[in-house]
Amino acid sequence: MDQNQTTTAQPRRATWREGELEAAVVGISSGLAVAFLVYVLLRRVPWPRPFRWRFALLHLVGALAASMLWYVLAVTLSSLIPGYVPGAQGAQRVFMFVSAGTLFYAIVAGVAHAVEGSARAARAEAAAARTQLAALRAQIHPHFLFNALHTVVQLIPADPARATEAAELVADLLRTTLEEQRDEVTLEDEWRFVERYLAVERIRFGDRLAVRAHMPEALLEERVPAFALQTLVENAVIHGAAPRVAPTEIVVTAAGSASELTLTVRNSGDRAASPAAGAGAGTGLSRLRERLGVLYGSAARLVCGPEQQGGYTAVLTVPRGTRRDS
Repeated sequence: MDQNQTTTAQPRRATWREGELEAAVVGISSGLAVAFLVYVLLRRVPWPRPFRWRFALLHLVGALAASMLWYVLAVTLSSLIPGYVPGAQGAQRVFMFVSAGTLFYAIVAGVAHAVEGSARAARAEAAAARTQLAALRAQIHPHFLFNALHTVVQLIPADPARATEAAELVADLLRTTLEEQRDEVTLEDEWRFVERYLAVERIRFGDRLAVRAHMPEALLEERVPAFALQTLVENAVIHGAAPRVAPTEIVVTAAGSASELTLTVRNSGDRAASPAAGAGAGTGLSRLRERLGVLYGSAARLVCGPEQQGGYTAVLTVPRGTRRDS
């Protein structure tokens, strides 16, 4: 057999012509620079609602301008490469840049508007959450202050001296309430506020109210919703101590895991003294649940209910280390 007939033809290997590789790098780099500029500019142009044709015309002009800018940059920089001769010339080369540039512009525009739309939605959601939270805070403060003032009013005819003391404590509570604008505070700050509130209630109930607390020092710097623990303790006082003649004990404990902080408030007494027993009761707990939803979503929970042996327990669980002062 003829050796020439058995020899298979080898494919020719494509090679870069002089300066082509450098020109390709220059073209890609120029395109990326123009794409970044387009992205930055389009982030400042919101998507109109409703859609307007003028907006489409703006993008058409933008696509042509970006394509021509890419063409000018690429041609200018490529001309500086020694020995480089482009394969396409004149109108053909311009058409290639405009076609590719328009496609790239459409992709970048789509990404820019999607990112900006998501950012606007997130900002709107955050603003709505802040508005809702402010409304809830405005509802919580009068509710708690009304109860504290009611304590003072009850004491005036029975013991004016103690009523004066209670009024001074309520004024201190009111000042703290009005000055506190944070959504979260440290557990130490929250418990200090609760202690001042309990001082008012002890004037009212005397020996009928006993409070025990277990606050590990390692947890005192953890963040909790402002007035959250106070709401739970106030609930225990109103629905545990107030309806009873017998002494009521309230036990407040804090415990922490790697990811969560748990606050437990338990009051002794009859199961009938739970918030569910009275008309309109449990309003503070409902508002606290709404605040938890705004602050943490599903990452926080509040579980309340009577105990089999008597009394009522509220357990608040919030994530650790997920938020900071607002």
